Amino acid sequence: MINKKFFKWLISIIGCSVVLMFICVLPITADNNKGRKFYEEQGKAIWEIPTKEKVIALTFDDGPSSKYTPQILDVLKQYQAKATFFVVGSRVKDHPDLAKREILDGHELANHTYNHLNFRGLTEEEIRTELRKTKQTIIQLTGFSPKLFRPPGGYYNETIINVANQEGYTVVMWSWHQDTYDWKQPGVSNIVKKVLLNARNGDIVLFHDYGGDRRQTIEALKKILPELKKRGYKFVTVSELLEMHPNYRYLNGISG
Repeated sequence: MINKKFFKWLISIIGCSVVLMFICVLPITADNNKGRKFYEEQGKAIWEIPTKEKVIALTFDDGPSSKYTPQILDVLKQYQAKATFFVVGSRVKDHPDLAKREILDGHELANHTYNHLNFRGLTEEEIRTELRKTKQTIIQLTGFSPKLFRPPGGYYNETIINVANQEGYTVVMWSWHQDTYDWKQPGVSNIVKKVLLNARNGDIVLFHDYGGDRRQTIEALKKILPELKKRGYKFVTVSELLEMHPNYRYLNGISG
């Protein structure tokens, strides 16, 4: 018969071993973020900028798209609106002329990774590789060096934000009240209402120019831009918006 003390000791050893094994294999991207307030106060990530200026930053994720990005650029040009395009490196490689046009039209390119992978399962080194490869591609094909980063799907945690900061990026999310959900194709009127009813100074608005049918996004922009201009809003890049933050000059080691 097995001694009861020995049996208890054996069970405890097995239990500890299982826990340790679980910890060792736990992905570094498991949910461990400290929340929006912490990262904003630390200057590690931003969702919007507090400002008295009537400015809004339009952002477009996942492109460029050979079909929809040119149409979006045409609408932006029509209303003298600047925007920030969070581009995917592999698509920049496929459509360098569109990325160049975005720069020539006065817009800003930002890093949205090379392959648009789910960061939940990536190692720190894999995240770093995605960022570096995208930056290298953008610089080689456009001459522009991106300083802003948005993680795919908006998923973030401490590891992702720290790696991005170490690579010289400000992590840019979007105003929670300005997620248009245009990727779901909710209807032009719903996209328009979402933006216009919630418009505030310093907003960062989320759109997409790739990943599906973006005709609703384009038609919505044709209604959103003139109305916000009528209200006195100016459309700026995210970097221009960041310059309006009273403490931005010393965040993330930026000087000048």
